[in-house]
Amino acid sequence: MNATAAERDKVFNDFTAPIRTQLDKMGLKYRILARVKSIYSIWNKMQTKHVPFEEIYDLLAVRIIFEPRNEEEELNDCFDIYVSISKIYKPHPDRLRDWVSHPKANGYQALHVTLMGNNGQWIEVQIRSERMNDVAEQGFAAHWKYKEGGGSEDEGELEKWLRTIKEILDDPQPDAIDFLDTIKLNLFASEIFVFTPKGELKTMPQNSTALDFAFSLHTDIGSHCIGAKVNHKLVPLSHKLQSGDQVEILTSKSQRVQPQWEVFATTARARAKIAAILRKERKANQKIGEEILSEFLKKEEVRPEEAAIEKLRKLHNAKNEEELLAAIGSKAIILGEADKNELKEKQTSNWKKYLTFSFGNSKEKQEEKEPQEKEKINPKEVLKLTEESLQKKYIMAECCHPIPGDDVLGYVDENDRIIIHKRQCPVAAKLKSSYGNRILATEWDTHKELSFLVYIYLRGIDSMGLLNEVTQVISRQLNVNIRKLTIETEDGIFEGKKIQLWVHDVDDVKTICNNLKKIQNIKQVSRVEE
Repeated sequence: MNATAAERDKVFNDFTAPIRTQLDKMGLKYRILARVKSIYSIWNKMQTKHVPFEEIYDLLAVRIIFEPRNEEEELNDCFDIYVSISKIYKPHPDRLRDWVSHPKANGYQALHVTLMGNNGQWIEVQIRSERMNDVAEQGFAAHWKYKEGGGSEDEGELEKWLRTIKEILDDPQPDAIDFLDTIKLNLFASEIFVFTPKGELKTMPQNSTALDFAFSLHTDIGSHCIGAKVNHKLVPLSHKLQSGDQVEILTSKSQRVQPQWEVFATTARARAKIAAILRKERKANQKIGEEILSEFLKKEEVRPEEAAIEKLRKLHNAKNEEELLAAIGSKAIILGEADKNELKEKQTSNWKKYLTFSFGNSKEKQEEKEPQEKEKINPKEVLKLTEESLQKKYIMAECCHPIPGDDVLGYVDENDRIIIHKRQCPVAAKLKSSYGNRILATEWDTHKELSFLVYIYLRGIDSMGLLNEVTQVISRQLNVNIRKLTIETEDGIFEGKKIQLWVHDVDDVKTICNNLKKIQNIKQVSRVEE
């Protein structure tokens, strides 16, 4: 870096000469400074951004600090300077940073642009007014000496930040170190810009999740949040937001704050609110649990002594008495016979009860293959696919599982067997290109007598009783037999991967999908391949 100092000075002087000429023409009072990035900053940026040395564009930065013509024209002067210097040097299309219109939460305001110098080197230019420079160099305190009453954009950002601190202090964390950590989350975080469905711009700390965004709008929205749509696609609450995302929060009155949300949240505001709500609920549940336990012990004529409570704590593997009472109050633990026996020290035999759910036939009947009589096939005629022929003569392809109503074709293999494929099946496409003389035109002639296996994919927002609603629609309303049902939930998203159903034809599939889409929290239903 020292060896190239003289060269950098020459680059700086050559680069700024035409800029000075242009600013003089504009009649502005200004000063231009050079800022050389430190060796550590260069190395740190290479590590965090995973970019080579050649892509560090702000190695040499030029800082234009000007006095605005008046306070009202400060923002316009920034952009006038930007337009003027962009006519001299070509700007990098992806490297414009507008912190003038939308200041950072810490009050920083500037317009950053990266320009291509005449020597082919990218140079970052920072455009600031004297007021903006004071705030950047001295912090928020410098902002107040410019205020004569009346608000400004950066005051709003300060107020937001101070409000966040106040909210956390109103309901302080039990651990002071945790409190400092949550403050630092926002204080030192980079920022992203996201949009509401109505196009309103919101500033969020980098790595914010959909849950953080919900709590930034309002505590009630956050506490009743069940999911989000980012750029019109359904995402879980833990989804990390990117700059430019449009975010719509989905809520439900029945939703409550969940303990795992503390892992999803990254901002100080969201974490503080979630922790406060959970503590409040825990205390309420402990009070209810205390009343339930007191009634239970009274009914069983057991003294409410510490020894009795300790027995129950060990029985239910609770960490302490508070956890036991909270679990009883929230109905996670229902006091019953096992508790009575434990308190009265009766020996009980351990037993387990297994429930088996059977969907459709647990064993598939395999019919013995009957020798098929070879028949002469006219490739010019359309092959009729009837129930009888499907059972005895033709084979349904395992790769695409065609069913009546699908657009299909027939393929005569080397053993003169006719295999039915969907036309859009990748295997069928290869067969058509390689063995065109063995392809047969087909049409369905079935009457809902046979059942065929199909695979349905479901995705939606998890809620109590959703699985029951799905099975009710499929089995009771539509009288369709379920062969296999695999359901997963993660971060509040409900997903049914390849639900296997027995149907007669494509019309059955359409009816099933349409009826499932009517369920409130189901957002996506589609037929998929195996």
